[in-house]
Amino acid sequence: MAATHPPHIVALLYEAYLRLSDVVFQAGKAIDPRIRPAHSAVFFHMEHDGIRLSRLAEKAQMTPQAMGELVDDLEKLGYLRRVPDPADRRAKLIVFTDRGDDALRAGYAAIDDLERRLAALLGEDGRSSLHAALTRIITDF
Repeated sequence: MAATHPPHIVALLYEAYLRLSDVVFQAGKAIDPRIRPAHSAVFFHMEHDGIRLSRLAEKAQMTPQAMGELVDDLEKLGYLRRVPDPADRRAKLIVFTDRGDDALRAGYAAIDDLERRLAALLGEDGRSSLHAALTRIITDF
């Protein structure tokens, strides 16, 4: 019989990400049931002063076509709008509408709640250690 090995850290990080992101997604879904998990790629990578579609897609590591579909969807739902880019009037910036700002605030509130829950689960020292370890992985890999 083969020995079982504990899950790899990468698998654990992915599972933790899925669980935590689902909490944030459920908060968004409570505001608007039409919100889909894929929309998080837009909300997470937006820049509040506006962003071009190509840059948004690059930050999310998606094709411009796939990102364009998500932006179109969120524009139809009233969360985003396209405006002329002051730096190049031929280009468009994607910006939040008031509804998008409200959704963003709700997302931040859900994330703040997750941070409190993580501190309760891990203790403040454990939460701080996890934060430091993840930051180091992000910056040093």
